[in-house]
Amino acid sequence: MTITGEMLIGASAHRGGEGEFRAVDPASGEVLEPAFGGGGAAEVERACALAWAAFDAFRETGLDQRATFLETVAQNILDIGDELIARAMAESGLPRPRLEGERGRTVGQLRLFAQVVREGSWIEARIDPAMPARTPLPRPDIRQRHIPLGPVAVFGASNFPLAFSVAGGDTASAFAAGCPVVVKGHGAHPGTSELVGRAIRAAVASCGLPEGVFSLLFGTGNEIGTALVADPRIKAVGFTGSRRGGLALMEVASRRPEPIPVYAEMSSINPVFLMSAALASRAEALGKSFVASLTMGAGQFCTNPGILLGVEGPDLDRFVVAAVEAIGCSAASTMLTPGIHAAYDAGVAKLAGSGAVTALARGMACSGPNQAQAAFFATTADAFLADTELQEEVFGAASLLIRCPDVAAMKAVAERLEGQLTATVQMDAEDKAAVAALIPTLERKAGRILANGWPTGVEVCHAMVHGGPFPATSDARSTSVGTLALRRFLRPVCYQDIPAELLPEAVRDGNPLGLWRRIDGTLGRN
Repeated sequence: MTITGEMLIGASAHRGGEGEFRAVDPASGEVLEPAFGGGGAAEVERACALAWAAFDAFRETGLDQRATFLETVAQNILDIGDELIARAMAESGLPRPRLEGERGRTVGQLRLFAQVVREGSWIEARIDPAMPARTPLPRPDIRQRHIPLGPVAVFGASNFPLAFSVAGGDTASAFAAGCPVVVKGHGAHPGTSELVGRAIRAAVASCGLPEGVFSLLFGTGNEIGTALVADPRIKAVGFTGSRRGGLALMEVASRRPEPIPVYAEMSSINPVFLMSAALASRAEALGKSFVASLTMGAGQFCTNPGILLGVEGPDLDRFVVAAVEAIGCSAASTMLTPGIHAAYDAGVAKLAGSGAVTALARGMACSGPNQAQAAFFATTADAFLADTELQEEVFGAASLLIRCPDVAAMKAVAERLEGQLTATVQMDAEDKAAVAALIPTLERKAGRILANGWPTGVEVCHAMVHGGPFPATSDARSTSVGTLALRRFLRPVCYQDIPAELLPEAVRDGNPLGLWRRIDGTLGRN
């Protein structure tokens, strides 16, 4: 499949005239061909007009047709073959196994959403039949279902060129809900984005859907993203990226005459609590496994373990010795872009320059451009509580150990943390009482609580929550991973005394779609 550098607006390929840009191989510094043309107001207008024109037809597609569309997108992505992996490697510096796994995840979540669409319980159909004889007042016939919000703007993420990008979780869940999608592709991997975009566009055509169900835009600055969020036909936004970027989009969305939800995943330092019995029994093993999690993918995961908390003592010292040794043996890794690499170096330098922070270890020296050395620092609980800047995320393989005098200090630090995607507890049986006292705090602070694991690695399944209180996400009620992600793009509609022939199939008598429905409070297939 030829990469042309064009945007995909509905069924048309269009070369933008608002400046040019090229991808850069971060491992070598090589500028990659072809040049991509950036879009502007005209391209946003065209894509949003097509999406709005497609909305009413797409939202009422049959469940099987919509599921088949998702499955076709998945197969089309697989059919691109090695060309997709090779281009993603060149644009991201990520290794082949990581990207092949990410492709599998992308395809798997599309197929999982197809299963959910066919099953149909996400419609949450409810029927409260009329009760004309009820006194003192009769009850009307009241029925409810969930419908999609409307066209969704999705922003591709830098750190997952497949799974959180053009056909990633935001796009898959929006499609599953019945929402057309306009993607703003990430400038770091435009060739990868175009290849996947063409696979989606082919699925739109082969499944007989309106062309406006999908468009892919590129831009050379922030203007095109701002214009996309401001367009009145866009009804929700999916974003994964920096806190600064997410807040900027939230501000644009809130200033609209009709404000819309922005589901932004932004910032998390993912605390890990090293409980005393766990440290006593396996401090060295924990030190090594911590470093494996920290340095995975050059630390470029939103769930990277950015802080650790443990009670001062010889067992914590054993953990530190093992972690320092492992970090010292960790090779420098290529980061996704020169900008991300520069921001990482700046964040590490800021930690190193703090008078309240002690440098414990650095990874092996860099041997190429845009490489980052892992970094491990330590501070005290009192110093951490006194300096809010120590909570700032350093995106990459850097972590800060907080030495606490006792478990009460660990809990005090937990209470002062901002919202997080994850909170992890390393514990043994003897730690259960202390952990039980800590969990209520963690429930208020994080979207996912782990025991005896590491937060890197997010399973795509029905029960997963990849979200959390601000600033981890802009809306703590949502998740961007797992089948619950579909709910972000739905809203309930109630039908009161509507003639039977005008009712949508989901709430008609006889249950023509065979859904699980709640009738007069009782759940069943009736």
